Amino acid sequence: MEDKMDLRTFILVDNMQPQYAAITGTVVKGDVPLAGMSQLYIELAPGSSVYHLLNAALKQTNAKPGFQIVEREYGEIELHSFSPEEVKQAGEAILNACGLSIADRHKPRVVSEQIISNVDPYQAQLINRDSRLGSILVPGESLFILEVEPAAYISVAVNEGEKSADVKIVTFEPVGRFGRMYLSGTESEVRAARDAVLAVIDAVEGR
Repeated sequence: MEDKMDLRTFILVDNMQPQYAAITGTVVKGDVPLAGMSQLYIELAPGSSVYHLLNAALKQTNAKPGFQIVEREYGEIELHSFSPEEVKQAGEAILNACGLSIADRHKPRVVSEQIISNVDPYQAQLINRDSRLGSILVPGESLFILEVEPAAYISVAVNEGEKSADVKIVTFEPVGRFGRMYLSGTESEVRAARDAVLAVIDAVEGR
């Protein structure tokens, strides 16, 4: 089974930002992450591998699990701690358990990215009805939308966007074929967030 394991995402979020941590906390089914924590996101196939790998991490470290998700094709694990070393050790335990290294992870690919300036009130309402986890998109704001593959890499993108600019997280989706995020704010702040997000995605090495 280990020979067939596909490490789609392996990413460390060094310092969870307040909005990002708060939204993540509303969807996790395990331990709730808080701002200032470090976080590990792993996505792999086959999905059922997450049970064995999370077990290895929990028995060797004090990092806490937010969730283990098994989808049709992939599985995802989230672990977090106020200690960056604990999170790194959890990642090492998982890599050792599956016989892989960070170099085996996929490099994220930007599927699409766009900025919508001066969002129309009707469009804002439609987006707000579909986005129940984060902030309300106010008409007249600018909106940055990003899609990446594999999906879980959107986590580090969202966190970096909040860290680098005064923007609001409308919503983000780290599960599925593509990860999506929606950030809003003034035109200048949204563009600053976009530049930082694309830079952090491009800096992730992988195959």
